[in-house]
Amino acid sequence: MQLIAYIIVYPILWLISILPFRLLYGFSDVICFFIYRVFGYRKSTVTNNLRLVFPEKSEEDIKAITSKFYHHLCDMIVEAIKSMTISKAQLKKRYRFTNVDLIRDFEQKQRSIILMCAHYGSWEWIFILQTYINHKGYAIYKRLANKYFDRLVKRIRARHNSHLITTKQTFEVLTEAKKNGELTINGFASDQSPKAHKAFYWNDFMNIKVPMHTGAEMLAKKLDMPVLFFGVKRIKRGYYETTFKTLAENPNNYKDYEITDLFFKLVEQQIQEAPQYYLWTHKRWKHRNNVPKEFQ
Repeated sequence: MQLIAYIIVYPILWLISILPFRLLYGFSDVICFFIYRVFGYRKSTVTNNLRLVFPEKSEEDIKAITSKFYHHLCDMIVEAIKSMTISKAQLKKRYRFTNVDLIRDFEQKQRSIILMCAHYGSWEWIFILQTYINHKGYAIYKRLANKYFDRLVKRIRARHNSHLITTKQTFEVLTEAKKNGELTINGFASDQSPKAHKAFYWNDFMNIKVPMHTGAEMLAKKLDMPVLFFGVKRIKRGYYETTFKTLAENPNNYKDYEITDLFFKLVEQQIQEAPQYYLWTHKRWKHRNNVPKEFQ
């Protein structure tokens, strides 16, 4: 069944990917109408999340942010599909970096990097970074249930020397790379909710106590890798600008979870500036009523 689904869906995705951008975003508008207006995909989750973290905002404000969010979400969907065939030149034009020299400086120091990001703005096209630097790129991801689509996603990333590895593979792969003297830049989307019973650390995110992923910080300390944050701004439809910021050049000089806290503060700043570009469909605050006593 997985192969049949792939055989049916892949040609459709490929045809969408070769659409010129004007038609692509027109298609995004059509998708948005059905996802948001007709089916209301996770609409209650989105509005409840927004009401929770922005109690000061009116219902009109919440509705406006929700509408903008769904339009951006659908743009993200078609941009992910576009990744199948988009050229290097198109990507460089649409996904720019303001200070890639920061990464090159660490290359000169022979330092591999932990790169932390949030599900904000656009993270699908970050792999074009590999055309500007010599670090080998790894992104930590959750394997797709359909093995054929999983292979497709890996092939797309590999076009630009970026490789997907699962959480379970991460320590082994990066330890081996360090042993072999290989420079790597390793992307972690660290803002989503871990399972509450597996969380080592809880703290405020948008003024609400939640469990936090700490794997990126812990790995940085074990392998002595500087930790960078990348923030994304949407310039206009289909155009993004990314800026890197050093969270910790020498992570072992920081107390446990201090780097994680610095990361979440920067994520909060992005959300406050333009909340419509955050991924509100996830139940990020679902464990807020189960805070362990030691973190209350």
